[in-house]
Amino acid sequence: MIEFQENNYLFNDEVHTYLNSIIKNKSFANGYIFYGAEGVGKKQTAIKFIQEIFKQTNPNGNIEERITNNNYPDFLIIEPSSPMEGKNSKNTDNEKITKNETEIIKVAQIRNIKNFLGQKSINSDRKIVLIIDSHLLNEAASNCLLKTLEEPTNGIFILLTSKLNLVLNTIISRCQLVRFRSFSSEQIQYILKDYLDPAKYNIHRKLEFEDLINYANGSPSQILKNLEIWNELSDEITSKLDSPIKNSLEILEISKLISEQLEIYQQISLVNYIQIIWWRKTKNSDLIKKLEKLKFFLRKNIQPRLAWEITFLKISMKVS
Repeated sequence: MIEFQENNYLFNDEVHTYLNSIIKNKSFANGYIFYGAEGVGKKQTAIKFIQEIFKQTNPNGNIEERITNNNYPDFLIIEPSSPMEGKNSKNTDNEKITKNETEIIKVAQIRNIKNFLGQKSINSDRKIVLIIDSHLLNEAASNCLLKTLEEPTNGIFILLTSKLNLVLNTIISRCQLVRFRSFSSEQIQYILKDYLDPAKYNIHRKLEFEDLINYANGSPSQILKNLEIWNELSDEITSKLDSPIKNSLEILEISKLISEQLEIYQQISLVNYIQIIWWRKTKNSDLIKKLEKLKFFLRKNIQPRLAWEITFLKISMKVS
C-alpha cells in the first residue's frame, strides 16, 4: 500500500484511496494522467505509486532508492528539455523561469519509449514510463505518444500535468484521469504553521496571507517558492510598490532599480506580487492586463527596463 507520513503536507486522501485500490486489485490501466496545480504532490505520489507496483513482483529489490535515483531498469522518466539542448547552448539563470515558455518534450524522447518498451522487462512484470509536464509535448511528440498508447504493450504510462487543457484530447481519452485538488485556505494555514521555518522564510510584511494563497493557486510548494523569491527583494524596491506610482521621475528610478538588481525570474515574480497588491487596492482590471503584458515582454527578455518604464507610465495615466 502507498504510505505517506501522517503529517506530509502533500498528502491527498482521495487520490491515496483510489491508487491503493488499484494496487490491491491489480487493476492497472495502460495510462494515467495525474493533473492539478503545480506543487500539490503529483510527482511525489506518482513515484510512490510506481514503487508499489514494482514491489508486487520484486519486494526485496531496494526499489525506493533506485526509483528515486532513476536507476531501475524497468522505469523510464521523460522530462522537458530546452529546444537548444545539444546545440552548444549554455544554461543561464534566466532559464529557470522560462520552463513553461521554452522547454518541450521532443519526438526523439518519445521514440525512445518505444525502444524501452521493446526490451524485455528485467525485474518486473511490466515497465513504467513517467512523463513530467506532459503539456509540454510538442505536436510531433504528442502524435508519436498517441500511437504508442494505442499499441498493446507491457508498459504503464503516467503523465503529469498542471495544464490538462494543453494535452491532446486523444491522449486524454486513452488514459484514466487522477485529479489532485488544490489545498484550501485552512489546509495551507496548517502547512505554513508546521512547515514554515521562520529562520528561512520571513513572510514579507506587505503580503497578506490570502494574497499568498490566491497567487499560489492552493499549492503549498508554490507558496514556499514565492516566499523564497520575495524575500530576495530589497526594501528599496518593495517600499515603492505599495500602490501604482504616479510620479514620472519615481517610475524611471524604480524601473532602473528593478532592471539592474533583479534577474528576469525575480522580475516576473515581482510583477505577480504587484498584481496581487494593486488588484486588492484598486480592483482595476485594465491595470492587471497591462501587467500581464509586461510579463510577456520580460519572458521574451525584450528590453526589460524599457518595458517596466512604459508599463508604469501607462498605468500612472489611468490612475492619476
